[in-house]
Amino acid sequence: MATTSEPYEPGRLLYDPVTDKVGEYRDRAGPYVLLRPVGGGVEWQADPGAVRPATDRERIGATVRAVNHRARTLPSLPAPLDDASRPPRPVPGCASCLELAERREAAREAHDRSAESDANVLLRQHQRKEHLA
Repeated sequence: MATTSEPYEPGRLLYDPVTDKVGEYRDRAGPYVLLRPVGGGVEWQADPGAVRPATDRERIGATVRAVNHRARTLPSLPAPLDDASRPPRPVPGCASCLELAERREAAREAHDRSAESDANVLLRQHQRKEHLA
């Protein structure tokens, strides 16, 4: 068992036998040490006389649990864009398509998402009117 005089550096992983958890040492709070779950979460107070440095197996297990938890709780990736969601491609040889595509690219480079969207709408309208009729 660790003694209360043993200093721990913030970030050191310690095993708390009372909670049967591995936590990241944060600081002292009165007679207790503050531990935070690996991967984040609510800190808890532990008896500094009971905690000890986590073994390799305990550290790996706590890290794997944290990574698995994060993978389950993160939002999933957005669905792939379908053809209607993709920016329209200019029709080769059409000056109007090329001009609207250049306008879209200039807006994209200026980080003007509104103008980029407007250019896409105009390009789709032009293509429906001129190239699908």
